[in-house]
Amino acid sequence: MRRNLLPVLALLLGTLFLFLGNGLHGLLLPVRGSAEGYSNEVLGLLGTSWATGFVLGCFFAPKVVMRVGHVRAFSSFISLIAIIALLTGIQVDQFWWVALRAVTGFCTAGTSMIIESWLNERATNESRGMIFSFYISITLIGVVGGQMLVPLGDPSTTVLFMFCGIFYCLAMLPTTLSTAATPQPLKSVSLDLRSLYRNSPISFVGILLIGIANGAYGTLGAVFGARAGLSSGTIAVMMSLTIFVGAIMQFPAGKLSDTTDRRYVLAALSGVAAVAAVILALVQPHDAYVLIGFVALYGAAANALYPIAVAHANDFARSDDFVKVSGGLLLLFGIGTIIGPTLGGPVMTRLGPYALFAVTAVSHGLLTTYAIYRSRLRAAVPAEERDYVPKIPVGAAPTSTPESLSLDPRAAPLADVAEAEVASQEE
Repeated sequence: MRRNLLPVLALLLGTLFLFLGNGLHGLLLPVRGSAEGYSNEVLGLLGTSWATGFVLGCFFAPKVVMRVGHVRAFSSFISLIAIIALLTGIQVDQFWWVALRAVTGFCTAGTSMIIESWLNERATNESRGMIFSFYISITLIGVVGGQMLVPLGDPSTTVLFMFCGIFYCLAMLPTTLSTAATPQPLKSVSLDLRSLYRNSPISFVGILLIGIANGAYGTLGAVFGARAGLSSGTIAVMMSLTIFVGAIMQFPAGKLSDTTDRRYVLAALSGVAAVAAVILALVQPHDAYVLIGFVALYGAAANALYPIAVAHANDFARSDDFVKVSGGLLLLFGIGTIIGPTLGGPVMTRLGPYALFAVTAVSHGLLTTYAIYRSRLRAAVPAEERDYVPKIPVGAAPTSTPESLSLDPRAAPLADVAEAEVASQEE
């Protein structure tokens, strides 16, 4: 393990600082915005803007990298993120925040793609599965750790925004100081909606609905907490806990889906998330412990859905289509996170903060219904012929790009990819 991780240890450390900044800044903005009296619609647009920039970054950031190189592109992207983090603390203006958040999303996609391609370049066929697991774990630790820093400062001052800038600058150092050869050019993953739907209708529809629900809660969960009268510390615990319990839940949920029809597991988990959301929307508990308990139940079910839906799609896909299918679904998830906050903000304004969970309840209820319906139309792949479920924690918004899929141990081995490229060039 030590031999496999040492070559990428500095890069993983940079990744940790990047996601510490992402977690802190992503929670700090809605908390500060709520204190400033920004409307639910505007605060929802913060998430919509970021997700839009991230999705566009998955398509266009590779062109920037190919034009100026990995190190220059990474330095440019991370510098812009740091500048924007500091500007949002200095220029507290809702319209500037929404516009700048799109740039942050675009640059975050670019920095993540560079880190992921760099990790893949340094990984071997034997070690990339381990490196992939460490990378995903570090992103989770970074996001949760960044969110938990919010209670340690005063969101009404510029101090926490300054810490965001510090984390982003620290994230730049490992790659800019590295003497390793730069990675191969980034690849853009095409989004073929018709092929994705024909391969697995439930995965196509399910990933979109999961993105809508996760995007709505992830962007507006902190706003809900502020409107419900929770302190900054309680909001940070609530938001972090949903990600943490969702990551833990993936292990038993994934094991269960390996032995039974994955659509039944999707239906059951989304049903639990829908019930928890309905209870929150109707009962509207004001006791912090009861509220966090139901939110944790919601997060455990909701955040375990994504990898099972991806695995179900790959059950019906050819083995060499893993990157194409999973990359397309990842981008679909990003599209869902654009829709979710856009819907959630106006609903909260009209019906109150607890109505946020009505939006997620409708999304998960539709997923439950459609999963049961599809299970009657198509037989499941036999358990012995299925791929394993990846234990990938997924939170409110896409945190990995299609480049990360090449690190996944289910992707074609690196040697096979190289041989295929040589063969195609010879032809």
